Amino acid sequence: MQKSKSRSIVFKIAKYFGITFAVLLGLLFLTPIVFEDQIKEQIKKTANERLSAELNYSDVSVSFFRHFPSLTLTLDNLSLNGSAPYKNEKFITAKEVSFGINVASLIFSKSVKIDQIYLSDSFINVKVNPNGEANYNIYKSQEQTSKAKDSSDTALKLERIEILNSKIVYDDKSTKVHFDAFGFNYLGKGDLNKAVFDLYSKAKIEKLNIVYEDEPYLMNKKIDADLITKVNINSLSFFFQQNNLKINQLLVDFKGKFDILKDGYNMDFVIKSDNSKLYDVFTAFPPKYITWLAQTELKGNTNLLFTLKGKYITSQNLAPNLNLDVKINDGFVNYNKSAFPVSNLNLNIKTTVPSLNPDLVIVDAQNLSLNINQDYLKSKFIVKGVNTPDINGDFKAKIDLEKLINALGIPDIKLKGNLVSDIKTNGIFDQKNKRFPVTNGTINLENGYLKTPYYPNPITNITIKSKIENQKGTFQDLKVNLKPTQFTFEGKPVFVEADLSNFDDLTYDVKAKGELDVNKIYKVFSQKGLDLDGFVKADLVLKGKQSDAEKGNYSKLHNKGTLELRNIGIASEFLPKKFIIKEGIFKINQDKMSFNNFLAAYGQSDFRMNGYLQNVINYVTTNTGVLRGSFKVTSRYINIDEFMSNAPESTPVTQTQNSAPKKETETNETGVIVIPTNLDLQLLANVQKVNFDKLTLNSAVGNLKMNKGKLTMQNTGFDLIGCKVDMNANYQAVTTKKANFDYAIKASDFDIKRAYNEIEVFRKMASAAEKAQGIVSLDYKLKGRLNSKMEPVYPSLVGGGTLSVKDVKVRGLKMFNAVSKQTSSEKMKNPDLSKVDIKTTVKNNIITVDRFKFKFAGFRPRIEGTTSLDGKLNLKMRLGLPPFGLFGIPLTVTGTQDNPKVKVGRKTEDLKETEDTDE
Repeated sequence: MQKSKSRSIVFKIAKYFGITFAVLLGLLFLTPIVFEDQIKEQIKKTANERLSAELNYSDVSVSFFRHFPSLTLTLDNLSLNGSAPYKNEKFITAKEVSFGINVASLIFSKSVKIDQIYLSDSFINVKVNPNGEANYNIYKSQEQTSKAKDSSDTALKLERIEILNSKIVYDDKSTKVHFDAFGFNYLGKGDLNKAVFDLYSKAKIEKLNIVYEDEPYLMNKKIDADLITKVNINSLSFFFQQNNLKINQLLVDFKGKFDILKDGYNMDFVIKSDNSKLYDVFTAFPPKYITWLAQTELKGNTNLLFTLKGKYITSQNLAPNLNLDVKINDGFVNYNKSAFPVSNLNLNIKTTVPSLNPDLVIVDAQNLSLNINQDYLKSKFIVKGVNTPDINGDFKAKIDLEKLINALGIPDIKLKGNLVSDIKTNGIFDQKNKRFPVTNGTINLENGYLKTPYYPNPITNITIKSKIENQKGTFQDLKVNLKPTQFTFEGKPVFVEADLSNFDDLTYDVKAKGELDVNKIYKVFSQKGLDLDGFVKADLVLKGKQSDAEKGNYSKLHNKGTLELRNIGIASEFLPKKFIIKEGIFKINQDKMSFNNFLAAYGQSDFRMNGYLQNVINYVTTNTGVLRGSFKVTSRYINIDEFMSNAPESTPVTQTQNSAPKKETETNETGVIVIPTNLDLQLLANVQKVNFDKLTLNSAVGNLKMNKGKLTMQNTGFDLIGCKVDMNANYQAVTTKKANFDYAIKASDFDIKRAYNEIEVFRKMASAAEKAQGIVSLDYKLKGRLNSKMEPVYPSLVGGGTLSVKDVKVRGLKMFNAVSKQTSSEKMKNPDLSKVDIKTTVKNNIITVDRFKFKFAGFRPRIEGTTSLDGKLNLKMRLGLPPFGLFGIPLTVTGTQDNPKVKVGRKTEDLKETEDTDE
């Protein structure tokens, strides 16, 4: 009986529990259905009120089962565009986005409260343009919304954000920072509806890539983060209170502040890793080092500190200060079980970059030392600045380079030799003011060997014995001794001995002997940006002083020997092509370098030179030395247009620097021909054919001088359109985009029609000759300015001269047609001119025509006035009538050469002058 009663109670309990469960289960199914329309309407309303960007999704569903026990509204295949200027590009896309809904708000409130957000399989694409404008400013400000002031009535009260299996790309063009996060999982908790709240976050990233200024810093790194961040929505600021990061195996503490400003950022970051293992640090390095790490035994402790503090506002040229401190204590490195590992590796380097300006960088290496058995390397240095660095350093070494390379596992390079060095230096290096750090020391290398992957054969038998001294910190006190320096390359030995002192007035004693394939030696080092080739064979003895060479005291010099060059490519920042020395032997005697039948080429141009150069040592070793010389140059063809500069516009024409060749500027812009300022050369030229600015000159001869950046042409003659032309000219570049010129030209008896067809400048300045035939002569002087395309700037032209016309026939000229029509004289259409001298002057874009007369068919016209270089007319004309021209018709010719307007009368309007603005 008792047992039956017990069963009844259990049955009733089960019955009631079942009913309750069924009701609850029913509610779980029915509640979303009952409130679905209300929820959907509310989500649309909230999106419209709170978002300024376009929101799209394929379907909406409400369920308790997506993120049980929360009631969630899910948007499938969501896409959200960004804010201006990225309104037409996707900011967020997701397979599904779910919003957790406060169930009580469905029953007791007029609005739906959203307190959770879930993103699944999403792609968050953050973009910032170079002006600092971002695509994430999609949330409308309080002023834009029509909501009530009480924040408790808001429909968005977030307490949880969860992101699963997602991807984030952050691309900021203003700071040049880019990072990708793949396999991103995130959980954030906090009362996110408040204006200021604490956000507790856990984040895991399967693969993180960080790139700054196109240089990868972290690639394929695994991240595990536990973060506490205080967020201020009103000011868009983030305060990182407690942040523990794990980058692969490296533990990092991250604290700081980040404020998003209207046009930039305000940052105060402190990232540090205290007493970490050296091995763990390398696990955070790029993937290629991970490969190295797998074969390397690595021990030691490290301390890392990175700070970034200040505003980054591109429009105001503001940037934060960067500091990076790196310490390694008691390091041990042994790659691939080397018999001679690196031990006692100690490193202490502090780097400061104020305002991210590399010119202000300070690198303070307080200690850099290591041992390999009894060998050692000890150094410390501090460098302040880049342009005129202040250097204080101490470097000591006695080490076998092969053991060092093997122990560190440096790839692709084989380096051998015993290095012994002891150098101390302290002071400023300033080439302009001739300052050099106080320096004393030696660098010696024996049994050296170098092989790189860029060339199959090594440089062997390298011996360097060098000594450098400077007690006063000046160029004058600098002494460099290289005795001897030698190496063998491709089976050919090269020997150099040099004793150099007083770099203000270089005293030199140099001996050099050997053969060198420049192209192959370049390939050994394969430095990007350099382009060297050719063959050099030297047997030289050079001894003397710069000042003796400069003053012509050649008896005090002892310079002798030969230098053979073949296929040497010489590049210059002012020349868009290489100047190629095909073959030539320099014979050096004292200060003079003579050469015979020296063959060279530049683009399509060819040269054969005989002559000499002077002051070569001074020119090569300093920036102030002037290269003097005299040549006889013969050529079959020279294309002067190929010499046009393509240097940047702002480059001033100052003293030429004898520096390494620079890579050609990748631009289509041209420039004027620049004559280096440290040349004093004279060339007696004989060229069969010259091409210059659409002109073809034949049988060109002349005396050309280059001195202080100026080109002078004296007694230059050439054949142009079948006639002899004599010309004297001066030319000088002001910048790489502007040059001044003047010339005087005489040309006798050339075909006016051919000149019009073949010479562009003539067409501009004598456009009335379009339909003329006959013979003319020219005696003219002109000066002015050329633009970056080597074209004359017409308002700058000033000059004058005489155009002599002989047996010229004018046919179909519009001006004479208009005169014929106005005077009802058919014969005026096509006048024939027997002999007329037309004198003109040019200034401010206006050609002034002096009065001249001619006669034909009984008429006696008289013309004077002005025309402009852009074709406008303002001429006065008197048409003397037959038989003797005693009576005449006054006419004015205005309008343009294409549309002249002829009227009877004397009233004219002056043409407007265009003054040269020199811009």
